[in-house]
Amino acid sequence: MDFKVKWSGKSIDYTEEEINAVVNVMRTADPQTQGKYLNEFESAFSKYIGGQPCFGVTNATHALELIADLTGVKKGDEVIIPSHTYCASAIPFGRTGAKLVWADVDPDTFLVSLDSIKSLVNEKTKVIVVVHLYGMIIPNIEEIVNFAKSKNILVVEDCAQSLGAKLNSKVCGTFGDYGAYSFHGQKNITTLGEGGIITLKDESQAKKIPGIRHNGHAPFLNKIEYWIPAMSNVDLDIEGIWPHNFSLTEAQAALGTVLLGRLDTLTNQRRERAKKFREAFANFPELKFQKITNDNSHSHHLLVAKFQGKESGKSRDAFLSTLSKKYKVQAIVQYYPLNRYDLFKKMGFGEANCPNADVFFDNMVSFPFHITMSESDFDYMIDSIQKALIELRG
Repeated sequence: MDFKVKWSGKSIDYTEEEINAVVNVMRTADPQTQGKYLNEFESAFSKYIGGQPCFGVTNATHALELIADLTGVKKGDEVIIPSHTYCASAIPFGRTGAKLVWADVDPDTFLVSLDSIKSLVNEKTKVIVVVHLYGMIIPNIEEIVNFAKSKNILVVEDCAQSLGAKLNSKVCGTFGDYGAYSFHGQKNITTLGEGGIITLKDESQAKKIPGIRHNGHAPFLNKIEYWIPAMSNVDLDIEGIWPHNFSLTEAQAALGTVLLGRLDTLTNQRRERAKKFREAFANFPELKFQKITNDNSHSHHLLVAKFQGKESGKSRDAFLSTLSKKYKVQAIVQYYPLNRYDLFKKMGFGEANCPNADVFFDNMVSFPFHITMSESDFDYMIDSIQKALIELRG
């Protein structure tokens, strides 16, 4: 089917400055990975989030892999994760052998519920993974963190979609013990299609990341000459944990440094566009949007709504069918509850008591929302959705 307005894998248009930053690396960088541009990017990102240690990695999933190693969770431990999120929020922790426990969402924010978390915590709970999904920081994230601290439980923030969001002057990823960020091609800023950052509060653990990020490389303590005993040592930074190779390239790092300077501008553009969209449906009760209590806390990575068909007696699928077949607008549904996936069923995590997440997913709609969409296409989409909703009312 040919769509007039559709989902795009392109999140932004690069400026000449950003393009030149990459070209300059191609011409001059030596080495092309693990060099000065990575150091500059990590320093710039650390400054942006308030000074916590930051480390560039290949993507946010690998940031979570490193975090899973650093938390020390193992078989017999439990990790609480929202059932409504992308699968990468859970897979790194599943790899540890720990039991994955699915938390429900709040029916108004569509984000993980503190009440659900509290109901799931027990003496085996070692980690709580919170996901600032769709671009919004969980409104009561500070309550979640304080509760976790009172139980001696670590908090991991999955910020893959929320870079640019702030709550009470704090950047997402700085509330809990660890944070993971993404620069995938569909994120609000992207370092050539992939890329990520890990941040953490524990300075002693921060010293371990360069080694576990890059094959356990470490200097020899008894080095005699530059060639004796060898180029470098390879060692364990975390006892019993094999290291990885999750290195970010110099070109990606250089681009990321320049993009950070444009992040707030791009975020404000997304906020204005989302505001325009939401206001256009103020008189359409069929669409329920995320409850936003603080404008700055939302970076509007995605634009989602819950379809409420009581007025029309029609389903979400009828709405999507009308929108796609008659108006050529490609809205989609996202984030199948993780317990429903074959992967998690086969690994023993197919059970969940998450009624809010189930109801939301079965009625959710995610509209095309990328900053490169023209105003005319954006206006066409709004007009088409309004017409489709009115038609469904019959």
